[in-house]
Amino acid sequence: MSVSIYDIPFSRADGSQASLADYAGKVLLIVNVASKCGFTKQYDGLEALYRSYRDQGFVVLGFPANDFAGQEPGTDAEIQEFCRLTYGVEFPVFAKITVKGPDEHPLYKALSAAQPKAEFKPGSTLLKRLSERGAPPAPGEVSWNFEKFLVDRRGAPAARFGSDVEPQDEAVVGPLRALLTA
Repeated sequence: MSVSIYDIPFSRADGSQASLADYAGKVLLIVNVASKCGFTKQYDGLEALYRSYRDQGFVVLGFPANDFAGQEPGTDAEIQEFCRLTYGVEFPVFAKITVKGPDEHPLYKALSAAQPKAEFKPGSTLLKRLSERGAPPAPGEVSWNFEKFLVDRRGAPAARFGSDVEPQDEAVVGPLRALLTA
């Protein structure tokens, strides 16, 4: 018997407990975020996507992680302030978690098991760089900051997008719209 992703606990930035059950019935885009990454500018696209579709039952959920080159060194309070002041983020950003390796959070274990392969941009320079550095992601493993999991209204992971796929790319928006109207 597998556990529903709705039942996996995690912490809000203020330390209180939460779970995806708080968002049951909504379409979710779950993203591991970081403040000092080349993809950090995607906060703008994530916020725009959230504002465009939130009235239709869509939520972006940010999970800060410091697993890639130390690109999220701040405290939970510093991360919240950065997101709000720098990018005007209104979507929920939770407490920092680990998204790969031996301490991988159970939420990311479940998401990666359900959607083991991310869709990257054709000819992805990110994947090429990771391979050149001898650090290609293991099968199912999150490859870098700003990898995105699209989850349907029943809590089933429906798609996964690599860090180099922008939030407002049709590769994301098309499946998102389909899930919102399903």
